[in-house]
Amino acid sequence: MISKAPAPAPGADTSGDPYLPAHGNGGYRVRHYDLNLDYKVAPNRLSASAAITAEATQALSRVSLDFGEFRINRVLVDGKPAKYLKRGAKLHVRPARAIAAGAAFVIEVHYVGNPRPVGSRWGDVGWDELTDGALVASQPVGAPSWFPCNDHPADKATYRVTVTTASPYLVAVTGNLVDRYTAASTTRWVYERPEPTATYLMSVQIGRYDELELSGRGWFPHTGVSARRLMVGFGHGRVDSVLEAVPQRAAVPPRLRRLFERDFGRQGRMVEMLQRLFGPYPFGEYVIVVTDDELDDPIEAQGMAIFGANHVDGRRTHERLVVHELAHQWFGNSLTVADWRHIWLNEGFATYAEWLWSEESGGQSAQALARSWHTRIKAKPADVRIADPGVARMFDERVYKRGALTLHALRAEIGDPAFFALLKAWAVEHRHGLVTTAGFVTMAEAYAGRSLSTFFTRWLETPALPPLPGA
Repeated sequence: MISKAPAPAPGADTSGDPYLPAHGNGGYRVRHYDLNLDYKVAPNRLSASAAITAEATQALSRVSLDFGEFRINRVLVDGKPAKYLKRGAKLHVRPARAIAAGAAFVIEVHYVGNPRPVGSRWGDVGWDELTDGALVASQPVGAPSWFPCNDHPADKATYRVTVTTASPYLVAVTGNLVDRYTAASTTRWVYERPEPTATYLMSVQIGRYDELELSGRGWFPHTGVSARRLMVGFGHGRVDSVLEAVPQRAAVPPRLRRLFERDFGRQGRMVEMLQRLFGPYPFGEYVIVVTDDELDDPIEAQGMAIFGANHVDGRRTHERLVVHELAHQWFGNSLTVADWRHIWLNEGFATYAEWLWSEESGGQSAQALARSWHTRIKAKPADVRIADPGVARMFDERVYKRGALTLHALRAEIGDPAFFALLKAWAVEHRHGLVTTAGFVTMAEAYAGRSLSTFFTRWLETPALPPLPGA
């Protein structure tokens, strides 16, 4: 079952999002983006076109898109020239004829410029230059830095992305590679993303990388991936079904390859554990990109995660981040928050996956980690409501760690059988859909067989940190 978010508030220029109302637009839903990008690395020059197929949710005399600072050459609606106005971070398009409610339409935007990140309270996000290449890190508002879009997590769409650039560079896009063609000094890469995808989870990575694939024996040069069948146990050691093993590839700077093979050598085991706990991996493959530059934090994208050179040291120092980003493929990417108030459903779940992996791999138990983090969070000010932290604290450490503590406390409250059955049902039943805190509470109560109102009020709605069960 795919849950749908309510339609945005009426008005062409706002999504009605309580945290980021300036991002996203009302009056339509995007169904598909077809992006054609020609990128020159040295001058950071992008010549591009975007064809956006959408459906009107109300009668529209104009349509607004979120878009960065590019020169627009022309705009078409259903193949006919349209008037447009670029004002700030919005592109306003007025078609020759009004669009009826329920009608499908296609907007084409042809543009050129030097892509650069979008400034935000969390720093610069979006398309960014590397020392030799480029990356896209869009969470939460960076997608307009490289294509015109309806930049709201609830408006998930499918994608086709074509990137043409100099042949020495490998191009990785969040999607399945369907074509690659080299002519003279350039190569054209074509990727398709068939699953509904939020704009912030689309990514382009360009660099001088070696391409590797993960087999049962470790990482090897990429020669084409074929899925293997894998017996996966649901619950605790019981095998309930057979899943396809997940094709896993990586793009890594040659100088970091040996260190990478050590640091990511247990990723295959992580995939098996998360499938056992959360159900089948939700995408066709999983791709890791390690940039030759340092990054402050790893970045999740749809079917992909991006790490900096500083996250690779050959000692598995950052292994918890490897499983954290992998867990986001279920929680955050397949299950996407209906709006940013619910971000603990992304970060709390991914953080708890870290604790489960630690226990699985012979490290500290989830209970020990919960005790440690409970002590640390208790020493901080009690001024964050996890269910609605506020826009300034969307990425506060307490959202991550107290979110994980909430799950650990819920596990103690309802017992392991109900808890792990709940996590799997949550991921499977909302696969590729939208989720809210209220929806999770409702499902948790169904698996508990009783009301959990007092429990969730204490853990999610009350700033004061409750005692940890079993501490």
